[in-house]
Amino acid sequence: MDDDENLPRAKNDPLAALIKQDLDPFSVDELEERISMLKSEITRCEKKKHFAVSHRASAEDLFKK
Repeated sequence: MDDDENLPRAKNDPLAALIKQDLDPFSVDELEERISMLKSEITRCEKKKHFAVSHRASAEDLFKK
């Protein structure tokens, strides 16, 4: 775990701004598009996380030898 993982997010953090955004002005189609984009971003994050975990495990195995 990185030391900075527990630090509060910066005030200009895009994720914090996204979470606070008012959804009332969005149409159903706009909400569907937003959901689709967020699902794509979740998939991208999961792939990155999987790569990072695999990469770290490979490095740890390498240094155990």
